[in-house]
Amino acid sequence: MADSAAVSDVETLPVTFRPRRVRTVCYILAVVVVVFFAIIGMLLKGPTDSGRGVFTTADQVAMIALGVLGALAVLAFARPRVTADAERVRIRNIVGGYDLPWSVVRGVRFTTGNPWVTLELADDEVVAIMAIQAVDKEYAVHAARTLRGLLADSRALDVAADSE
Repeated sequence: MADSAAVSDVETLPVTFRPRRVRTVCYILAVVVVVFFAIIGMLLKGPTDSGRGVFTTADQVAMIALGVLGALAVLAFARPRVTADAERVRIRNIVGGYDLPWSVVRGVRFTTGNPWVTLELADDEVVAIMAIQAVDKEYAVHAARTLRGLLADSRALDVAADSE
């Protein structure tokens, strides 16, 4: 309990965590995809192999546009984020998100072998927090401890409010 209180005292609220390594890889890969499709687009000129079709400027632009769409799809994997304060936790995953008060969270789990942190909810549901990923190692451990500290602090506030 002392560890959780120390963590929440050091952090300024709200705290926000995003994946680090995955975001770096996504940004680099997005640039590679756009450059690759742009090069392919520029190389497409003249008649096709069979001679029946001809690659035009519109085809070149379409290839570049496909590259941009592909890059946007790659960047969707950099989207996850979790923001938490004393009252609630807001989770944004690749698709969808959650806005949960701490009162419905039973626990913060980050077990060996899991790719990311999960929240155990009061109704036995489990919510993934893709923003805190195991590949980020110490950063992920710090983020999980911070969330656990915020959960413990919110429970302490609930107990104090109930005793009054």
